[in-house]
Amino acid sequence: MAATVVPLPPNSSSETTDFLRRMASMVSERNGEMLLRAASLIESLAQRAMSAERLYHETQEESTRHVELREAAELASDAMVSQIETLRAQLAEVTAAAAAERAAFDAERGKLFGLMQHAESHIGKLTSELDALRASVDSFNETVVSVPIEVLRLARTQFDVLAAGFAREGDVISQAMSEIGGFAIDRALTAKKTADKA
Repeated sequence: MAATVVPLPPNSSSETTDFLRRMASMVSERNGEMLLRAASLIESLAQRAMSAERLYHETQEESTRHVELREAAELASDAMVSQIETLRAQLAEVTAAAAAERAAFDAERGKLFGLMQHAESHIGKLTSELDALRASVDSFNETVVSVPIEVLRLARTQFDVLAAGFAREGDVISQAMSEIGGFAIDRALTAKKTADKA
């Protein structure tokens, strides 16, 4: 329960002390001393009452200021709590988005890694096949000689001449061998023409 402060009426204590001092001069010495002491005590109490009243007003003003500051602090605190909640929600959204992007990245990386492994395996197979083809071509090149077509035609003509010469001499075996050589050259020339048309 708050105490009610009633301000003293102006000059009431000074009128009372003046009256007591005047009265002290008119009464006996002992009563006069008592009246003077009472006047001093009233003045002292009046000053204390004024100091208490001043202190009360200052305390009341400070209390009002504290209430206003507390209300402002509560408003600021509520605003900060709301802002923190908003930031937490945004952080949760960003974290979820980052996790989703990371998962998508990991999935894409796994897919690309699988494709890379498949490509490496395929390249290995192709390299093996290429090596086998090179070996086959190398072994084929060891048994085959590249000859210009004009040389083959000239050789074909020579086989014809030899076959005719052996036929005149009656050497049937040499004639047959010459005709077989000419036939082999004909087949090579025919195969070359077919390959060129394709």
